[in-house]
Amino acid sequence: MSTRIAFLKGHGTENDFVIVPDPENTLDLTPAAVAVLCDRRAGIGGDGVLHVVRSAAHPEAREMATEAEWFMDYRNGDGSIAEMCGNGVRVFARYLQHAGHVGEGDLAIATRAGVKTVHIAKDGDITVGMGSARLPEGDVTVSVGERSWPARNVNMGNPHAVAFVEDLAHAGNLFTPPPLSPAAAYPDGVNVEFVVDRGPRHVAMRVHERGSGETRSCGTGACAVAVAAARRDGADPAVTGTPATYTVDLPGGRLVITERPDGEIEMTGPAVIVAEGEIHAEWLENVLR
Repeated sequence: MSTRIAFLKGHGTENDFVIVPDPENTLDLTPAAVAVLCDRRAGIGGDGVLHVVRSAAHPEAREMATEAEWFMDYRNGDGSIAEMCGNGVRVFARYLQHAGHVGEGDLAIATRAGVKTVHIAKDGDITVGMGSARLPEGDVTVSVGERSWPARNVNMGNPHAVAFVEDLAHAGNLFTPPPLSPAAAYPDGVNVEFVVDRGPRHVAMRVHERGSGETRSCGTGACAVAVAAARRDGADPAVTGTPATYTVDLPGGRLVITERPDGEIEMTGPAVIVAEGEIHAEWLENVLR
């Protein structure tokens, strides 16, 4: 019998992931293997892979092992490595609960963007402490066809360009990265959010995720959007001394983002495990030949 690799499938506001439990970090998840697993026709299908590893067993997370037992080794759908994925952290936490590693309440998860604090509520929603945003200086412009907009440069552990537009349809198909200038602002690529207003502190967005194309949701993107909207609206919590909470509607659902006066950003939303099974290692080896 061929070797089999356990996997699960989950999503957070329809940002979906292949979850690969590998506590001792024994699997060689090459970029090509990740891309095949995420292929929606030839593989399992997903916006990315959540590689579940004990922090002590992964060279990039060992220094965080005393703070967080588990490391989210996140990969984009094209196989590239990403620093952070907000929806992914919630689904990662839901998997840990599903597997019996944690219960309701607080826990810590190591990521390439540092240790994230997570709270699993009794009502099912999961809140993630996303850290604080950095706002690099410099003007950025994003374009789609003949239209161009100024964009806010927001870094949530990964880079974002947030553009406020009149109509989300103006974002185009988002299959390919929208052109940005200056290109030097994002040497490693960027996630691009297009945003419209829906009401007081209520916005809707579409996103092109670096390495994945348009996705149904992006947690760090929703946080970047809330930060950009607060600055635009004169509601910077560091200035007002009052937390700023924005409701962010995405194609796959709704997230609630709160930025506190100390800069900490919290994201609350659902996370669901929908299936589990086994990958045939022989199949994976054959398609990678």
